[in-house]
Amino acid sequence: MSAASRAPESSYRTRSRTALLTGGAAVAALVLTACGSGGTQGGSGGTGFVTGKDGISTVKKGDRASAPDLSGKTVDGKQLDVADYKGKVVVLNVWGSWCPPCRAEAPNFAKVAEETADQGVQFVGINTRDSEIGSARAFEKEHGIGFPSLYDPTGKLMLRFEKGTLNPQTIPSTLVIDRDGKIAARTLQALSEEKLHEMLDPIVAEK
Repeated sequence: MSAASRAPESSYRTRSRTALLTGGAAVAALVLTACGSGGTQGGSGGTGFVTGKDGISTVKKGDRASAPDLSGKTVDGKQLDVADYKGKVVVLNVWGSWCPPCRAEAPNFAKVAEETADQGVQFVGINTRDSEIGSARAFEKEHGIGFPSLYDPTGKLMLRFEKGTLNPQTIPSTLVIDRDGKIAARTLQALSEEKLHEMLDPIVAEK
C-alpha cells in the first residue's frame, strides 16, 4: 500500500480517536458530578430559564426547547421512545442504583407516578452508570417502581441534551417535559413528594 493510500486511513483513525475521547470526557464530567446535591445553576441571563430559590428551574411556555431523541432499550428489555408520549406531561428522572439520593427519592417518584397517572402524566427513568442491568432491576423491584426506565449505562442519552438548555447535569436530575415535547422544568436534587408536586403540578395545569 502506498503512503498516499495510507494517509486517508490514518486521518480517519485520528478523527475517530478524537471523537471517542471527546465523548468519553463529556461522560466523565457528568460522572464527576454524580450524586451531587444539585443546587442552582444557570439563570435568566441568556439561558432562557430561571432558577428559583427552591432549586427548580423553569422556562416560559413560548421559550422552551424540544427534548432530544430519547429512545432505546429499557431496564426490562423492551423498546421505548419518549416521543411516543407526546400529548402527555412526562417526568424524566435520571438515576443510578449506586446513588444514595436516588434511593432516597425513589419511593416518592413511585407514589406520585401512581397519583398522577389519570391526569395524563407519564414517568420515565433513565438508568445510568449501572454496568450490571441486574442492579437496576433490583432497584426498581425494591422501591416499587412501576414506570419504565431507559437503560443508559454509558450516559449517551444525557449527552443528547443541548448546552444552555435545561439538561441533566447531576445524578439524580429530574426534568418535566410538557405536552408538546418541550422541556419545561428541571431540578438537580433529590425530591420529596411535595417538591415533586411543586415542580410537576403547574405543567399539568397548563392548557
